[in-house]
Amino acid sequence: MSRKAVLLLLIALAALGFAARWYWNASHPSSGLSLSGNVDIREVNLGFRVSGKVKELLKQEGDSVVAGEVVARLDDLPYRQEVQEAEAQKASLLARLEQLRHGYRREEIDQARAVLKEREASLANAERLRARKHDLADRRVVPAQEFDDAEAARDEAEARRNSAQAALRLMEAGYRPEEIRQAEADLARAEAQLASAKLRMEDATLKAAEEAIVMTRAVEPGAVVAAGSTVMNLSLKNPVWIRLYVHEPDLGRIHPGQKVEVVTDSQPEKPYEGQIGYISPRAEFTPKNVETRELRTQLVYRLRATILHPDEGLRQGMPVTARILE
Repeated sequence: MSRKAVLLLLIALAALGFAARWYWNASHPSSGLSLSGNVDIREVNLGFRVSGKVKELLKQEGDSVVAGEVVARLDDLPYRQEVQEAEAQKASLLARLEQLRHGYRREEIDQARAVLKEREASLANAERLRARKHDLADRRVVPAQEFDDAEAARDEAEARRNSAQAALRLMEAGYRPEEIRQAEADLARAEAQLASAKLRMEDATLKAAEEAIVMTRAVEPGAVVAAGSTVMNLSLKNPVWIRLYVHEPDLGRIHPGQKVEVVTDSQPEKPYEGQIGYISPRAEFTPKNVETRELRTQLVYRLRATILHPDEGLRQGMPVTARILE
């Protein structure tokens, strides 16, 4: 195509845009105040809450995602092993707690009783031997040392009997409440550790929080990422907000809840219905991408309008014109 043809095409497109704007303005004679602005760019940086090696990325740049959709995964083997270890620790402590609550087994108590009977029999035998040695020692039939040995054996047998009695009473009484409370606390700590391990394993899967479009993939599979580092950059779809600016003299004509009609340069004949939702309490200079050089030094107030029925015709950052319906 020649340079002349290109020039004629540009002139024709400009004339078409001017005609479309004239048609829209003519069909909306009572539209009221006209404001300039942009479709508000709302982005979110997605990242894992845990560190690890990126296993797969399920979305490409430009892909759409819905709320709750999985967009990336880490290699979760270390976290699965951590969960298994925490589950084993919990099972061990749970068994210990059940043992303390149930007390000693009947077989253990019966064995303790048998040991006590054996010790009582040994004590009775030692007492009889001591008595005989005492008589013989008094008649000087045996040396006094033998009586002393018999008396020591009787004292030892008595001590062993007393130990067996104490052991039996301990088994019959069961474990102390303090031991049970300690075991319950250990189990609660193990359950908390297991819950944390499961949460870390779940965090190895990255999901989109809202409906959006993937703008940037910051990493690729195989990369090792730190917790919180950006993996994907998303541009949110809903709600669609329009950022507008009103000059200070016109601020009194604007109020929250007011209806607006929004048009784009590409489709001026297709207005969108919107509603003023926020008015900034602070004045600022006119943004360079909204007004001309002469008007950039004027003070304006930032507004935010919500588009009630958005479609694909509104893109992030797109310049728009809004008519305030008064």
